[in-house]
Amino acid sequence: MIPVLICALISLSVAENNDLDTLFPELEHSRTIYVTENGPRLSVVADQLKVVTRRGGNVTLPCTIQRDQSMAPNRKMRIKWTKLTSDYLKEVDVFVAMDYHKRSYGTFHGRVHLQGSSPMDASLVITEITLEDYGRYKCEVIDGLEDGTVVVSLDLEGVVFPYYPRLGRYNLNFYDAERACHDQDAIVASFDQLYDAWRGNMDWCNAGWLSDGTVQYPITNPREPCGGKNMVPGIRNYGLRDKDKNHYDVFCFTSYYKGRFYYLIHPSKLTYDEAVRACQKDGAQIAKVGQMYAAWKLLGYDRCDAGWLADGSVRYPISHPRRRCSPTEAAVRFNGFPDKKHKLYGVYCFKGHN
Repeated sequence: MIPVLICALISLSVAENNDLDTLFPELEHSRTIYVTENGPRLSVVADQLKVVTRRGGNVTLPCTIQRDQSMAPNRKMRIKWTKLTSDYLKEVDVFVAMDYHKRSYGTFHGRVHLQGSSPMDASLVITEITLEDYGRYKCEVIDGLEDGTVVVSLDLEGVVFPYYPRLGRYNLNFYDAERACHDQDAIVASFDQLYDAWRGNMDWCNAGWLSDGTVQYPITNPREPCGGKNMVPGIRNYGLRDKDKNHYDVFCFTSYYKGRFYYLIHPSKLTYDEAVRACQKDGAQIAKVGQMYAAWKLLGYDRCDAGWLADGSVRYPISHPRRRCSPTEAAVRFNGFPDKKHKLYGVYCFKGHN
């Protein structure tokens, strides 16, 4: 940066008969003092502050070092990448590099490395992207007494869906909600993900947990049971709630998958246990709710046959609304949690690919 010139102007106005004139006759009435201060000699920038990818893909988070040429080469310059938690209260170590020493951490071990296209390239490459990789990452460079940081967001293409288990609505504390989403091949959605879903016309009148510990719900069609019909459309916010004691539904997020989601053609309808065995006999597993939502939203899957899913619910995905098959809108239709032993339906299976 251009050095900053700080000009301090000190003016002394001395009134007539002032004692200063008598005591200090050599004192000038106006004096200008110039102080020169150098700007930062190292900075860190990113040509993209948001990068979008999908589960299973690879991505590069940009980070470029801008270093004053007058600085001597430093083999001990340290590059550190961390992931910010959704509440911004903590940083999780991802990758550290100093000269030839490099280390990756936790779930990122073996999946991250520096792009290193030049000595000033600190960009981070992440392979085999998971749902949990979604979030904000900080690139920090330390060179002696100089340092710089930049934050880059990693977003995923995917779908948000509301969820509650067989127990019924408003039965999940925050930690139950995390497990519930994970069991359905998903994670707890962030506010940004719910906001994007609302902008895509998501309307849901039951409050659910988000990843930052708040409880909210999206309304595009204001009505009395959902905050009042005179309210403007938006996301209704209950604020932060006690993660142990308070119970709500949850908004989950999932993305593309590696595998095949399909409705199993079978000669007869099945109980839940029969459905599980039928998928296994076909070399697959009974599908999860998140897999159905991903197939529906991201791949346009459409099937007008109600079928069992792994959580014991019965649903079917409609991408092309038609008579007797969700005539008013494209949606994943929900038939509830029928009796597993006596009710008969088809089944949706999932066969994973490595």
